[in-house]
Amino acid sequence: MSFKINLITVSILVAISGPSFAANFGVNNANTNNVNSSNYECNRCVENSAYSGKLDVALGYNDIDDIHAGNALGTSEDGAIGSVSSDILFQNKSGYQAQLIAHQLGFDNSFASLQIGDSGLYELVLDYASIKTIKAGDVNSQLWHNDGMLTPSADVNTFNLALEREKLGVGVVYKNDEYNSFVSYNQEDKTGHRSSSIVTPSPINIGLPVNATTSQWDAGIGLNGDNWTTDLSYSGSIYNNKISDLSLPYLNDVYAAAPDSQAHQISLSGNYRIDQTVMSGRVATGRMIQDENLIQMSGNPLQSWDGQVDTIDGRFAVTSMLSNRLRLGGKIDYNKRDNKSSTAEFAQYNFNSLTGAFRQNTPLDYERNNYGVNASYRIASGYRLQAGYDSKEITRNYSEREQTQDDTLWVKLNIRKFEMFNINLKSEYANRDGSKFESDILTASEENALLRKYYLADRTRNAYELKLSHTPNDWMSVDVTSRYAKDEYKHTEVGLLDSEDYGYDANISIQISKNVDTYGFIGQQWINSSQAGSQVSNSYWYTDVEDEFINVGAGFNYRGLMQDKLTIGMDYLFANSTSNTNVNVDNSLPYGDYYSYNHSASVYADYALNPQMALKLSYRYERYYDTDAASVEIASIPGLITLQDINHDYNAHQVMLSFSYKLH
Repeated sequence: MSFKINLITVSILVAISGPSFAANFGVNNANTNNVNSSNYECNRCVENSAYSGKLDVALGYNDIDDIHAGNALGTSEDGAIGSVSSDILFQNKSGYQAQLIAHQLGFDNSFASLQIGDSGLYELVLDYASIKTIKAGDVNSQLWHNDGMLTPSADVNTFNLALEREKLGVGVVYKNDEYNSFVSYNQEDKTGHRSSSIVTPSPINIGLPVNATTSQWDAGIGLNGDNWTTDLSYSGSIYNNKISDLSLPYLNDVYAAAPDSQAHQISLSGNYRIDQTVMSGRVATGRMIQDENLIQMSGNPLQSWDGQVDTIDGRFAVTSMLSNRLRLGGKIDYNKRDNKSSTAEFAQYNFNSLTGAFRQNTPLDYERNNYGVNASYRIASGYRLQAGYDSKEITRNYSEREQTQDDTLWVKLNIRKFEMFNINLKSEYANRDGSKFESDILTASEENALLRKYYLADRTRNAYELKLSHTPNDWMSVDVTSRYAKDEYKHTEVGLLDSEDYGYDANISIQISKNVDTYGFIGQQWINSSQAGSQVSNSYWYTDVEDEFINVGAGFNYRGLMQDKLTIGMDYLFANSTSNTNVNVDNSLPYGDYYSYNHSASVYADYALNPQMALKLSYRYERYYDTDAASVEIASIPGLITLQDINHDYNAHQVMLSFSYKLH
């Protein structure tokens, strides 16, 4: 018998023949001296290190006659504008990666974020954000501000009622299988002007200068096991107001500046899972500090304010799946605010004259307890019933009503039985009562003894909500939500008597074809309330407030034009809000209404030059109008000087051409 012995057979025989020798047949030890490796090279293989993402550069033009349009258009610049946006990711085969995300850098409202690190191990984050909110432009005042002094002048001081925020942040994250940690710092600088008033020697509206810095630190460490996690963290912030108290040349300290302050908090949180039960909790302790000099005046016994408030927060929640049908849950929340600020005997004033009486200021404390239980039961396939009870107990010292308790019962029914319908129903009943109302010495001389503040008064609430989702086929979906809530303050004679809040939202999206999709939505909300007031005895006046809001929008997107190179689209939004207030004494009198509307439309065309480069041309239109009865001309009210009528009525246009480049 003859047979052939190949290399594999020899290897097996050597391996089982005994321990006399061992051989390594690993690839690294292969003899490749006589192998022509050029025949086996992969010409298409590259190192797994590459850039991906997109870079956008945009140039355009704004036609703006009211800088308020900058809230919608992203920048209030009139004329040529430009911005840079990006979403670029770099990564290599060793796990190192860097990502740069930027949105409209060069506009008033923009942000950027750079993340560098090793995936799953460490990360360095650098953040930048710029936010500008505009109330009105070219506001006039006869007062000029310089180093805390408001100086009257015949020359008009023109400025914008706008606030600019610039925020810089840096953070480091480190994590592994057993623990993770982080530390971050950010600083926000806020500058600009906001509207305010001084009342001495006569009422004047002013453009209050704003120049403040807020610094914040955050740090924490977390541990985790197979069925538990825990986190210990610290958060601290310091507010520094660079604007001092304001004075007039003939009268000092007519306006008290916001004081510097700081806040610190340490918290410990975690969760633990046992089979089908999950428990989570959090405890935190904090301190808020405010220690600034007080404006000195006759009857003020303190040179500076030693303000300190200590806070304690705690939360515990548990949820357990008792069966594949039933889940139970519960929670407890606790919050306490212990005011340890200075107390002293202050002289009492009556219309700016001393009364001869003294009264001690009273630090106000606050304590809140929240409890809740809930259950979820699957009645049958596609039907789930949820119900719960929530209670909120609040204690406020030195208040007209020291204790209040809110009890809420709610129930939800979720129906997923039908193939094309999802239905959610919710009903809620809430009741508030509390301790006996007592005349508060702090407010008894200024307020009617029958007054019931809305957050302290007895109240009943009934609320309902219906959500419906309908998907008749794979190219259409419809969502409808309706809601209604009614609050009644049955034991209130002076104050808010009742309120009603109801509305609906409807959305539809349709994919007309493979390349064309469209959407539309509408929403309305009505809020009505009634209030009773009285200055003396049982002489009452009544107020009815009716607020209405509406939003309507639609748009479409058409892809695949010009051999799949061109995409066009359009978006439109209409928003309208009204507020009508009627005061009834003997006859119904209009108190002064508010009305605004906004048309916002945009059209765009996106053309692909090649797989990596594209051009986009877009046009935006903004039409905005509002009228607020509280905004009047400078001297239209005797004895009051305003900042002029700052209502808006404008059209704004924006044209942008952007170039985008995709990285591969």
